[in-house]
Amino acid sequence: QVQLVESGGGLVQAGGSLRLSCVASGLTFSRYAMGWFRQAPGKEREFVAGISRSGSSTSYADSVKGRFTISRDNAKNTVYLQMNSLKPEDTAVYYCNADSLGTVVAGSPGDYWGRGTQVTVSS
Repeated sequence: QVQLVESGGGLVQAGGSLRLSCVASGLTFSRYAMGWFRQAPGKEREFVAGISRSGSSTSYADSVKGRFTISRDNAKNTVYLQMNSLKPEDTAVYYCNADSLGTVVAGSPGDYWGRGTQVTVSS
């Protein structure tokens, strides 16, 4: 059974930083591209960042470019999202996604979702 478990969310002031983690189990992690998405209240879920199977290729939504960094550790079955210079508009539930086809790097989600972790940025 595939599980993706996110952690690291919380309440932070504007300008602060958080690092999200997503630990995967039940799949061969290195065979999956990984992505982060977010959903704010009343809005659709949107792409935040994606990373290829090896970690050599990454992509970001324009709204987070230069502030967020996605990375992965295949030995630990974990993908990270380092979030710096946070803004109130970054407030959302952040979801991890695992994609066997690799399309998540282009913003299209794949096979499996985590349950999400709440990030709240106060002004």
